[in-house]
Amino acid sequence: MGNLNKYFTPKVDITRNIYLSLGFTAFVIFFLVWSLLSYSGLVEPQMLPAPHIVLLSGIRMLSEGNLIFHMGYSIWRVTAGFLLAAVIAVPLGVMMGTLKIVEGFFEPLIGFIRYMPASAFIPLFILWIGVGEGEKIAVIFFGTFFQQTLMVMDVTKNVANDLIEVSYTLGASKKAVFTKVILPASFPGIVDTLRITFGWAWTYLIVAEIVGASKGLGHMIMQSSRFVASDKVLVGILVIGFLGMFSDYIFKILYHKLFPWMIEGESKNGSRS
Repeated sequence: MGNLNKYFTPKVDITRNIYLSLGFTAFVIFFLVWSLLSYSGLVEPQMLPAPHIVLLSGIRMLSEGNLIFHMGYSIWRVTAGFLLAAVIAVPLGVMMGTLKIVEGFFEPLIGFIRYMPASAFIPLFILWIGVGEGEKIAVIFFGTFFQQTLMVMDVTKNVANDLIEVSYTLGASKKAVFTKVILPASFPGIVDTLRITFGWAWTYLIVAEIVGASKGLGHMIMQSSRFVASDKVLVGILVIGFLGMFSDYIFKILYHKLFPWMIEGESKNGSRS
């Protein structure tokens, strides 16, 4: 009983095997609940197809090449929108977190715009850009840029003041404090912010592909829903989930490679998600 209680103590670390086993168990429970609802008839097959139906539908779409075709366009749109946002948001967020005068100018406006739903801007994006790829990338950009900027700002602002004060005491210039102290200390948090906001970019994919799209996973999901092909809808949703989880895993590997000292420190204080 004592061994079990320690796992419910805040910030207590667990082994990697236990961590992976818990994650696997969660997926098994999800699959069992899905199976129970569909195979028992509690939910109509048209509303929730059985797992094997969705699997067969996915295999058929893969063999026909449709799924890969739609995945390719969606991956391109999400990546382009996210990278465009990051190229602007990261340096702007760093400057806002470093210089109060920059924060004072940009933060109120960005904080105001970030509450505006990206879907509401679709008609304007169509008027300004058209219904091509630019409009879809703009929706993903709009959905991630403002939150990303403020999160990077917070990461930069959280650099310990003691480090900055000691640097000035030792005779460091303003430029040296920025390049040698603030940026290196902020970089791990910035990478983590990019990991989180890349997941948000995937959630805006459906919004981006609702209007004027003839390809992409979002288009495939919307078209399938019109014909009540719920098996194809679930295939599209699950594929987006797996693609998002894969991209998250890539960011975690990148984090481990770039900041091994952070991992060692976190392993002493608790496991990192």
